Amino acid sequence: MTDNFFFLLIGGLGFFFFGMKTMSEGLKKVAGERLKGILHNATKLPIIGVAVGAFVTCLIQSSSVTTVMVVGFVNAGLLSLKQAISVIMGANIGTTFTAWLVSSMSVFKISSYSLPLVGIGFAIMSFAPTKRKKSWGEAILGFGLLFIGLHFMKDAFGPLRSSETAKNIIIIFSNNPWLGAFIGMVFTFLVQSSSATIAIVQVLAYNGVIDFHAAIPLILGCDIGTTITAQLAAIGTNLNARRSAMSHTVFNVIGVLPMLVLISLGFLDSAIENFLPGKINALNIMFYIAIAHSAFKIVNTIIFLPFISLLERVSIWLVPGKEDSIDYGTQYLEKHLLDTPPLALEQIHKETIYMLEVAKKAVNNAVNSFFNDDLKLTDKVIELETVTDNLQSEITQYIVDLAQRDLLPEESTQLPVWIHNVNDIERIGDHSQDLAQLTKRKIDEHLPFSEAALKEIKIMSEQIEEMIDDVLSALTNDDIDIAKKTLLRESHINNLQDEFKQSHVKRLNDGNCQLNSGFIFLELIDSLEKIGDRLANIAQSVVGRMKWQLVHNH
Repeated sequence: MTDNFFFLLIGGLGFFFFGMKTMSEGLKKVAGERLKGILHNATKLPIIGVAVGAFVTCLIQSSSVTTVMVVGFVNAGLLSLKQAISVIMGANIGTTFTAWLVSSMSVFKISSYSLPLVGIGFAIMSFAPTKRKKSWGEAILGFGLLFIGLHFMKDAFGPLRSSETAKNIIIIFSNNPWLGAFIGMVFTFLVQSSSATIAIVQVLAYNGVIDFHAAIPLILGCDIGTTITAQLAAIGTNLNARRSAMSHTVFNVIGVLPMLVLISLGFLDSAIENFLPGKINALNIMFYIAIAHSAFKIVNTIIFLPFISLLERVSIWLVPGKEDSIDYGTQYLEKHLLDTPPLALEQIHKETIYMLEVAKKAVNNAVNSFFNDDLKLTDKVIELETVTDNLQSEITQYIVDLAQRDLLPEESTQLPVWIHNVNDIERIGDHSQDLAQLTKRKIDEHLPFSEAALKEIKIMSEQIEEMIDDVLSALTNDDIDIAKKTLLRESHINNLQDEFKQSHVKRLNDGNCQLNSGFIFLELIDSLEKIGDRLANIAQSVVGRMKWQLVHNH
């Protein structure tokens, strides 16, 4: 009996997971791109965001996919944190549709038609003339496999209804809802699917292994366990994307804990008597679990919807932004925007500005490390240079992918200019690292610098820092006047380089400078001037309106 139980359970779970995944993939292919557009455009009001989140999740049968999409949109800067929270609330409601689907098994005996559905779905996948119709076949096939899995799980749990162990479990869960919630949370965390956990709970209840009192804490626990998906999706994303994932966790946890307190105090019995018609039995218990699950999610959303701003502040408090934190990932690039070139170009623009801000931090830290003899800052520069390397690779690949799309001529002409801008910024990161290495030599060898030399380095570095600010402003606002001003500053920096080199030679001749210090001085001045050259290239791209011919001629 034990072997038969485990074989049926493992096989049933396998069919269920595979069916759920196949159905979800098919539905995503049928409507995925449209749903992304809906998510982006229809979330101006919180109540609309809730409706959109519920609708999308019902269609694609996966709150995990919805939350992952939401995290992606926030990462791309297309959704605010507040908008994301409303969609996540809706996804929580939409995911309860699976419980209603599973509960239909007990009334309509859908499992009897699961094998024909598999055959029909496979036939459509194999012979349909279009991708869209093939995707419908994939969804139908997944639907059939899902119910085959449920049928096997029902058979596996059937003998347990007469088991003394099962009866003891009912008593433990009924008396200790916190334990039931913990088990539901851990199981959902492991299988990464709240739908699967709730389906198993429904099948256990249908077979009499657990009663309604034991089922409710289990499904409450799975609502906490399912939040790990969004947390995993947020790894490597920007600050707001991580906060949107945290808001999912906070929302579910705050909603579950008071319910567990009420259950512990015995309010569940009176709620059943007042709100659920008729007596709970094997025929209706799966429906009652679905009703309870949906009611909990809807009530929770209604209560918290007016307090989205508070939930937003809590998420920001739990995921604070640190001024010295370094984010290695891209902030705005999203693959799904490649099919809309104007939006994709705007993301490249934003990402390039962000990359220049990272390079600015690297330059500032390198200069400060020199004047303050701070090795920690030199380490930070090296880390920031690694970020610029990564961003260059990611942005360049994104531009290459965009070049494969159907672009207008004016869009195509911008791409090589953006590639050159990204390369120039990456080189600024390299020069910053060179400055940091020179600082390390200065500190390690205890090299002295004259007041005159330090003053000249200070003048040169201040010119570069101001130039970076001007280029950032010009690039951000597409300001040709500021860009032209930057080009004039670059000429001034070149003159300073020549002037300071001559001063350096005079100090050497007068014996006011050590030879090794002089070498570092010259390399510092040259590295700063090279940063100015790279910034001038970016400024020229603004003057040339991102047109390759104008920039190239310069």
